[in-house]
Amino acid sequence: MLYIKHKISFHKYEVKIKFKIIYLDELKCINILLLQRKSANAVREKIDEAIAEKLDMETLCSSGKSFHIADFGCSTGPNTFIAMQNILESVERKYKSQCPTSQIPEFQAFFNDQASNDFNTLFTTLPLDRQYFVAGVPGSFHGRLFPDSSLHFAYSSTALHWLSKVPEELLDKNSPSFNKGRIYYSNTLDKVVDAYSSQFAKDMEIFLDARAKELVAGGMLVMTMPGQPNGIPCCQTGMGMTIDYLESCFLDMVNEVSAPPK
Repeated sequence: MLYIKHKISFHKYEVKIKFKIIYLDELKCINILLLQRKSANAVREKIDEAIAEKLDMETLCSSGKSFHIADFGCSTGPNTFIAMQNILESVERKYKSQCPTSQIPEFQAFFNDQASNDFNTLFTTLPLDRQYFVAGVPGSFHGRLFPDSSLHFAYSSTALHWLSKVPEELLDKNSPSFNKGRIYYSNTLDKVVDAYSSQFAKDMEIFLDARAKELVAGGMLVMTMPGQPNGIPCCQTGMGMTIDYLESCFLDMVNEVSAPPK
């Protein structure tokens, strides 16, 4: 991160700023992908156990010959492919143990993310040996995306911490929650933290309500998201320190653009 703050001589500030933003964005994507990979690996055993204990495959597949899985916040891969394969294998094992004389259902995988997501990259890097049919579902997961009772398994990894919008209080200069000069809630007022928490609670309620309607009776929803231990300030966590560095870099860039030419 310190490398980003190093000044590079370009003739125009616009060129320098553009270079830095691209670098930061690429670094952010790499960090998110690594975090998702670690999260998926850490919870794989728990998901296997939940599927083995909770999913009633005979009931779920009695109404049709296909099993529908959706990944909410899939990004562009490859982590979503790893997660999808892990879930599929667990479901297959449960089906073989519970319905040994029946044919394994066909699997339909739905990959969801914002409409601005690079679905072209997602589809061109699909595993060639995949054992499921594929469909992309663009749109925000903060709302309905599928018909009633159409999903058997819903999954989301390291995506639900993204809010549907910036809390309005943070943008109001007259509000005590106005977060001037900051891009995060680390080292800031309690009212700012409360505004983020309130927006997260609203978004989660909308997300869960939508998934409750979309899942079939007896279906399963698995969610993983980053968090922090109680009593540990955000500024002392890895994510908090990373964001603080980013904030410092962005402020440096703003000051450089605002400063009069020498």
